[in-house]
Amino acid sequence: MPSAAERTRTLVQSTCSAVLLIAGVEAPRPELMSPHARVVGPDGEVFLLFPADSLAVRAATHAQDDELSAVLEITDVAPVSVPHRIRGRAWVSGWLTSVPGLAEPGFMMLRLEVGELSVDDLWGAGAVEPEDFTQARVDPLVAHETELLQHLHSAHGEQMQELCALLGDRSDGMGTENGRIRRAVPLALDRFGLRVRFVAEQCFDARFDFPEPVNDITELRRAMHTLFEAATH
Repeated sequence: MPSAAERTRTLVQSTCSAVLLIAGVEAPRPELMSPHARVVGPDGEVFLLFPADSLAVRAATHAQDDELSAVLEITDVAPVSVPHRIRGRAWVSGWLTSVPGLAEPGFMMLRLEVGELSVDDLWGAGAVEPEDFTQARVDPLVAHETELLQHLHSAHGEQMQELCALLGDRSDGMGTENGRIRRAVPLALDRFGLRVRFVAEQCFDARFDFPEPVNDITELRRAMHTLFEAATH
């Protein structure tokens, strides 16, 4: 399974929604504190792109040499329609400064020096050491996950339903309607496997691990083919 550091690094570098919370700054709307882009630097710092006239930039510029505390909160929402769509959250807290000259005209780059990190997602909750975050590997499927899950949901619904055959006793006591699961929805995908949310009278999740971690789309196709084959035999 991916480590807490890997999951946090993947969320930070994904396209999940994010909002920057700055001590003493009250935004009239949360989206005003959402960076246009974010990237992790070589030393684990997080660079955030904001309009030059934004509240975040004004706060960082005004602070100058003073330490300005801030928290980047990332919310991961499933890209398919499913009950309980929030898959997880990550928090990156630290100190915010402006970095003149790195952004295009009309924008300013802010640097969040990382002090503490934590994640609470489908795998569980935990704290992350900044050094582990800096060295963590981003999941190779993160850029494609949304498209892949939507494709599985829309074009392979029957095969998703067939995965019920692999559940064994995992569905016992989950309130299946007359022993039947109504829907099987692909919920999350990473290099280690596929997570599916089964919808019956109650919802429950099941992980289907690949024989070995995949590194790209070609390897993923083979792994998915193997998984679907196993469900029909």
